[in-house]
Amino acid sequence: MKETRLKAFILIFLLPLLSFSQPKNVILMIGDGMGLAQAYAAYTVNKGQLNMFNMPVTGFSKTYSADKYITDSGAGGTAMATGQKANNESIGLDSLWTSHPSLMKLAKRKGLSTGIVVTCDITHATPASFYANVKHRKMEQEIALALLDENIDIFIGGGLKNFLAKNRKDGLSLTDSLEKRGYKMVYELDGLNSLKAHKGRNLLGGLFYDGHPPLASKRNDMLSKSLEKTLELLSSNKKGFFLMLEGSQIDFEAHLNKFDNMVEEVLDFDKAVGIAIEFAKKDKNTIVIVIADHETGGLTLNGGDIKTGNVKDKWTSFHHTAIMVPIYAFGVGAENFTGVMENTDVFTKISSLLDL
Repeated sequence: MKETRLKAFILIFLLPLLSFSQPKNVILMIGDGMGLAQAYAAYTVNKGQLNMFNMPVTGFSKTYSADKYITDSGAGGTAMATGQKANNESIGLDSLWTSHPSLMKLAKRKGLSTGIVVTCDITHATPASFYANVKHRKMEQEIALALLDENIDIFIGGGLKNFLAKNRKDGLSLTDSLEKRGYKMVYELDGLNSLKAHKGRNLLGGLFYDGHPPLASKRNDMLSKSLEKTLELLSSNKKGFFLMLEGSQIDFEAHLNKFDNMVEEVLDFDKAVGIAIEFAKKDKNTIVIVIADHETGGLTLNGGDIKTGNVKDKWTSFHHTAIMVPIYAFGVGAENFTGVMENTDVFTKISSLLDL
């Protein structure tokens, strides 16, 4: 009895102190459109295995935007990136169209390395929210220009078309401009193999596709391989890093109500989650946060069997929904991500953890 009371006393004493533990590195992983049903569907199809479900800390995020009960990815990304509720379709601006610095910009100011890895066009809404400030998410040529500000050390995804002079209204070759700024530009996944980390800044631009990458089954493990190389390069900075990775096409397939493809995208994303967790275990000074910007498709699961991996799916929408989305956290400072919170709290909590 005394031993139990002693343990309880120690726990009560230590809990307030835990919130002050600060990581050197933050890996924020966004499953675009991935609600709890999408995650549990993938868990079921994978017969009871999902890396994110092994993360010990869980919470929920409210996803509404400044002007709509149901957010879009621009406002959802902006909320997490800048801590501001934004109007739907806007990027990096608050509800009054005022620009705010993102976590990437703030991390860069502090001397941390920064990275973005996605399975969509690099100028798409979610990644754009972390480095650009424009009134509409479709201003992709203007968004691409923002990468010249060098707030992002490493960016990997699709969207090469927006960087080529022949496709741009201003006639600028942004690939040439990036190379002049010291970026190593790579245009195919295998090009990552020869890259080695060196002291100082490791600048990399990976644009593997003209537009969005194809489905997971045709990407040759792009997300996981890109994450592994990015972690290697970012780790050369002793001050630490901030990395945002997005499983972008969970949302794409949920919009189409294509269950099998959606599950495949979740599992592709979850494989990257597993890599991030293993990195954090070895590093011992990293936090991994998994979240969604919103749910897509209004998915429900009306039957299934974990042993056989079968699921009876039912979709209620081809669009985003307003339901809260789950948060999973692992590593130093993970205890800060429990409970129900605003999506803007993601910015606040990461800013505090990195002392930005």
